[in-house]
Amino acid sequence: MPGPFRAVKISEHVYWVGAIDWSTRDFHGYSTPRGTTYNAYLILADTVTLVDTVKAQYRDELMYRIASVIDPSEISLIVSNHAEQDHTGSLVSVARAVRPDRIVASPMGVKVLARHTHGAIEVDPVKDGETLSLGNMDLSFIETRMLHWPDSMFCYLRADEVLFTQDAFGMHLASSERFDDELDPALLESEASKYFANILLPYSKLIGKLIGRMGGLGLSLKTVAPDHGPIWRTRFDWIAGLYDRWWKQEPTLKAVVTYDTMWQSTALMARAIAGGLAAGGASPQLHQLRASHRSDVAADILESGAFIVGSPTINNQMFPSVADILCYINGLRPTNLIGAAFGSYGWSGEGVAMVNDALKEMKVELISEPLRVQFVPDEEDLAGAWALGETIAAELKTRVG
Repeated sequence: MPGPFRAVKISEHVYWVGAIDWSTRDFHGYSTPRGTTYNAYLILADTVTLVDTVKAQYRDELMYRIASVIDPSEISLIVSNHAEQDHTGSLVSVARAVRPDRIVASPMGVKVLARHTHGAIEVDPVKDGETLSLGNMDLSFIETRMLHWPDSMFCYLRADEVLFTQDAFGMHLASSERFDDELDPALLESEASKYFANILLPYSKLIGKLIGRMGGLGLSLKTVAPDHGPIWRTRFDWIAGLYDRWWKQEPTLKAVVTYDTMWQSTALMARAIAGGLAAGGASPQLHQLRASHRSDVAADILESGAFIVGSPTINNQMFPSVADILCYINGLRPTNLIGAAFGSYGWSGEGVAMVNDALKEMKVELISEPLRVQFVPDEEDLAGAWALGETIAAELKTRVG
C-alpha cells in the first residue's frame, strides 16, 4: 500500500520529497501567516542523491515521499546545501535510516553541521566549482556564502537543467501547488518580497554579485528549486528580475510611517504626517506597531524611500514596540532611506530623541530635527506634522528617477 504522502516529479530525474508546514505562524520573529514548506529533492541517478532534508518533526513525511518513488535505502549521497535546522533537523535521523555512502556540504557547512550534530554524522566538504559524478550524470556546486549563512551553496544538475538554490528565490508559503505557474503572481511577489526583506536584505550587495556571477556561468535553466515555497519552472526570469531590483534598494515615493501610541497623540501626529506626504505626492504606508508585525514593516521598507518613526515616552524611554522595530530593522541594514523622528510626551520626552539617535545609527538621512509635542497636539502642532510630511515628499521627488 502506498504511504500517505507522495513525491512530485519536477524533471526527468528529480522528485520533490519535502514537507508542507501548514501551521507555523512565526519563523524566528518573522510572521508567516501562510505557513511554509521545507523542500527536499530526490535525484534518481546511478548514485541516488537526496538534496537537503526537512525540519525534524517532518522527517516521516519526507521518508514517506521518498518511499513513494524508491526504497530509501537506495540513497547513496546526501547533499546539505544549507545547515539551518529547518533543512537539517532530520539529517541525522535520515542518515541513520538510509546509511548513505557519503554526506557532503560546503567547507563551512561541514563546520556548522559538526556543531549541530556533535559529530553524529561524517560530512565531507565540496568546494566551489567542484563537480561530483553521480554515474550517469554530474552534480556541480556553487558556494553562495552569506546568502544567507556562511555555509550556503547551490548545486546544479546539468542533465535536467535544475538549479537547487537552498533559501535563495524562496518564500514562506504553504500550498498544495508545487510550481510557480500554479499560483497567483501577485501572491508570489508579495511573499517573495517579504522573504527578501526579512531574510536576504542584509546581504543585498552579495546578491547583486551573485546575479552577475550566475549570468557568467552560462547555466541553462529549466527548473529552479529553492528550499521554501514553490518551484520555479516558468517565471524564474521574472523572480530573478525582482531580485535584481530589490538588491539595489533604489528609493521610491513610498514612505513608511511606523509608530506606537499611548493616548492617541502620537497617532494623530502620524496621520497628519501621512496627510502631508500624500499631499506632496508621496505614498504613505502607516504601521501602528500594535497592529502591524515587524516583518510586515520590513516588507514595506524594501521598496520605500523614507522611514519615519514615532514614539511616546514611557519611563524615560521610547515605547517598547518602537524599540523592537528599530532593533529589528537595524539588523536588516536597509539603505538609501530618508526620514525623521516624531512623537508626543508628557514630562521629560526622551523617547523621540532616542528614536532620532537610532535612525542615525541606521544611516537614515534625517530631513528635519525631531518633531516633539507635549501632551495633546493642537492645530498648530498638527500643521507642523503635515508640513513635515510635505517636506519629506518633496525631498523624495528629487531622489526618485
